[in-house]
Amino acid sequence: MVTEIQELRVPTTELRIGMYVCRLDRPWEGTPFPLQGLELRDENDLRTIRELCRYVYVDALREVRDLRPHLLTRSSLADSRFKRSVTYSDKVSVEEELPAARDAFSTASQMVDRIYADIASGRELSVEYVEQAVRPLVSSVLRSADAFLYIESLRKRDSYSYSHSLSCAALAAAFGRHLGLGEDTIVSLAAGGMLMDIGKTRLPEALLQYPGSLSAAEVEVVRSHVAHGLDIVAAAGITDPDVIDIVRTHHERYDGSGYPARLFGNAIPVAGRMLGIIDAYDAMASVRPYRPAISRHRALQHIYAARGTLFQSELVEQFQVCLGVYPTGSLVELTTGEVAVVMMQNQVRRLRPRVLVLSTPDKQPLTHFQVMDLMDQANDAHAVEIVRSLARGEYGIDAAEHFLP
Repeated sequence: MVTEIQELRVPTTELRIGMYVCRLDRPWEGTPFPLQGLELRDENDLRTIRELCRYVYVDALREVRDLRPHLLTRSSLADSRFKRSVTYSDKVSVEEELPAARDAFSTASQMVDRIYADIASGRELSVEYVEQAVRPLVSSVLRSADAFLYIESLRKRDSYSYSHSLSCAALAAAFGRHLGLGEDTIVSLAAGGMLMDIGKTRLPEALLQYPGSLSAAEVEVVRSHVAHGLDIVAAAGITDPDVIDIVRTHHERYDGSGYPARLFGNAIPVAGRMLGIIDAYDAMASVRPYRPAISRHRALQHIYAARGTLFQSELVEQFQVCLGVYPTGSLVELTTGEVAVVMMQNQVRRLRPRVLVLSTPDKQPLTHFQVMDLMDQANDAHAVEIVRSLARGEYGIDAAEHFLP
């Protein structure tokens, strides 16, 4: 069967819900959209495409038929704790928050080390250590949306488990802030992100580090970390429902394909749906024994492509808006040839964040770093722009080697 495509060039101001965008006025690379096209399902899709493009090509023969509203409604969230209750704004600049963010990161790192060491030695999980790790982290994220994520992205990643715990806690705090959730709920989300893989401490390290494909029996052993995690959390006397829901359901998937209970749709608690997205995103952007890391931008594209199947569409869309096209901490290549790391998002122009330049145009590492706000050059005929996102260590450049201030 031959599928026909009838392309029509349409100014983005004339787009309407129900259209299918098959081409942009720019490459798909550099946008948050999957490479195969974009279904315009709601106002958020229209707003995003209008920010990025002046015109697009739509397929006149294809129409989006399933236009059920993708809203964070009471029925989809089913819990007043997950209704927007606070409008957050940065209380300090990124530069002003960096010292406190560094301190919060150092404290969280020490506490995570102690937590994992305790569990590995047969001791109980310390609720006090969890509190000491999470509270300063959340406070920093609430003061500045970018500073802690920037600091966290620059650390050396010696252990995937420790690094993943910290990343997921920070991302959970940022996501909760973006959704306007209350501070206590954000603390619970961050704690759940930190503890959701704690059950892996009871699995053979050789199995977790195995570089090849696992047998069906070995897969089941790895999946048992969920039950182990619930046991560890229960033994510690943790009764926070969000923490328990996250540990229990962060591997469930919206289409029912996850584990351990194959929960479907809204049967998965909101906290579990949120951390499922975060867990998958950070795992893709991290080096694993069986595959290299991909860029944060590319990981976000994979998450976006799975909206409505593996992940709840409206939560994916909000996560995309929360992180930006090039998430804070992303390594990027500029039109000048220089390599930079994203320091801060520009909410008005998502493709023009503030960056820290790490290399010369011929990719030689710098010893003195320059901050460049791409927003300042928006109207310049020779404006510097981001060409593409980079995986960590690409061109031999890794910001963590410097642990920048």
